Amino acid sequence: MRFLHTMLRVHKLDAAMAFYVDMLGLKEVRRIDSDKGRFTLVYLCAPDDEAALQRRDGRGSPLIELTYNWDEESYGEDRFFGHLAFEVDDIYATCQRLMDAGITINRPPRDGQMAFIRSPDLHSIELLQKGEALPPQEPWASMANTGHW
Repeated sequence: MRFLHTMLRVHKLDAAMAFYVDMLGLKEVRRIDSDKGRFTLVYLCAPDDEAALQRRDGRGSPLIELTYNWDEESYGEDRFFGHLAFEVDDIYATCQRLMDAGITINRPPRDGQMAFIRSPDLHSIELLQKGEALPPQEPWASMANTGHW
């Protein structure tokens, strides 16, 4: 398993960028604007992590992901922290092991790529398949979401 990023929701992207980039000195390394999803994702890294980021194949790490939803939303203080993200060798085996241990799979890996679970303190944890998505397989492909993440 490899740590990837922490996601933080922001209300004002310009103010967040001024804080994280101008004040803290983080560097923007990737930006995704989704017209369909109506959001912007900005990935930032610390200057000392930039060289390691360039050497990695696949997903970059360790990063902070700023998530700006274009439509106004009220998250409440508890939802401004988004999630921790970890890359795993086998998303299905990892989810099965967690489920066998009594962990609820809130968002099953229906796509062979992504799942969400929650910690005992209800922090959201995203699990991402290393490399390409695995082919969809049961019981995951038809498993419904449970709760929220």
